[in-house]
Amino acid sequence: MTTRAASRPVGTVTRGTTNPNRLRRMDRWIAATHGAELHRSADPVAVDLGYGAAPWTAVELLTRLRRAAPRARVVGVEIEPARVAAARPYEREGLVFRHGGFEVPVPGSPSLIRAANVLRQYDEEQVAEVWQRLCGRLAPAGPGSRGGLLVEGTCDEIGRRHVWVALGPEGPRTVTFATRLGSLDRPSDLAERLPKALIHRNIPGEPVHAFLRDFDRAWAAAAPYASYGARQRWIRAVRDLTADWPVTGGIPRWRQGEVTVSWEALAPRGPFA
Repeated sequence: MTTRAASRPVGTVTRGTTNPNRLRRMDRWIAATHGAELHRSADPVAVDLGYGAAPWTAVELLTRLRRAAPRARVVGVEIEPARVAAARPYEREGLVFRHGGFEVPVPGSPSLIRAANVLRQYDEEQVAEVWQRLCGRLAPAGPGSRGGLLVEGTCDEIGRRHVWVALGPEGPRTVTFATRLGSLDRPSDLAERLPKALIHRNIPGEPVHAFLRDFDRAWAAAAPYASYGARQRWIRAVRDLTADWPVTGGIPRWRQGEVTVSWEALAPRGPFA
């Protein structure tokens, strides 16, 4: 990561590509799995880190989080000052925009940091440092609370395919694959959207490669269920995966075109791990 003076944002300017509803699958998962934590928080602040050239994702995040946590507030953070200036007219109650980077220039400790399509443009060896920095900014765990959540991942331009890592103050927890099932030929199509921590590890001998291989096999074996629709085929394939992989959640999440696996099962072998 580029070294900067303490008074300047940490990070580098990225392309900033964004589209409305691009992050709907990620937001839906966050609201379902972290909404209760946000609801209980005394100060439920969420950060949309690196929202890009337009503020749509921050606006949408506020709307979706408030369905689960009506007091939630969103701070959009961008390292490019012109993007912050362009977003300011969209500020409203519960939504503000700030200039900054990985230092996360908000007071206190956020309950949520979402960093979508940001680290994809960095080098793999920079990921662990960024994760550590961002996890250190999260609300700490305490009695009855696992603490804040960092969601970092990648999706395609119109939000059909996502893969993200969820991290708490203690580090990475899970990896989630999510897709619009009608667009899927086979589960390994999601490999092109693996986050930076995993995308270069989709090779023989690495756990993520083995997982996608097994997922493709389960998908092929579930072909007879295709007559009932892609959703039923996906559910059957994920159910078969649970025999060999630590899949979390259940049918309500699988029906959304999601599958979540523990980070330890997919963590890279070698220096990154």
